[in-house]
Amino acid sequence: MRLEPLYRVRFTYPESWGIELPGPEGTQGHYFFIAEGRCEGRISGRFRGANHPQRRTDGTFVPDFQGVIETDDGATIAFDLRGFGRAYPEGRRQIVGSVTHLADDERYRRLNDVVCAAEGEVRSDVDETELVIDVAELVWEPIAE
Repeated sequence: MRLEPLYRVRFTYPESWGIELPGPEGTQGHYFFIAEGRCEGRISGRFRGANHPQRRTDGTFVPDFQGVIETDDGATIAFDLRGFGRAYPEGRRQIVGSVTHLADDERYRRLNDVVCAAEGEVRSDVDETELVIDVAELVWEPIAE
């Protein structure tokens, strides 16, 4: 197998809500975030979505993230992102995950059975938090004997 870059997405959460539940092993969080941003690469366009992650007691976020990319050439691509938002390193927390896509436009329909790998960062400073994620297509190759 090999990875082929598909796009880089940069986004923020302009709206968010959270519930934190203390327990015997620490505080667990349940959140709802509205995401807005942009993709650039083999897919370019407006990125919008909703993430409703949980934060485990160890600080790791577990995203449950769905949304759409409105491509610059007029298509709509739905996405689903799952994985982990690690609690480290502070200020540039790591993101790892998988992404699937769904499209009815002929130009992007091949993505309907593609699995993508994702890696990125949560870039936090005093004024803003931006998430930057690289998404790469996992390309199947025959297993060498």
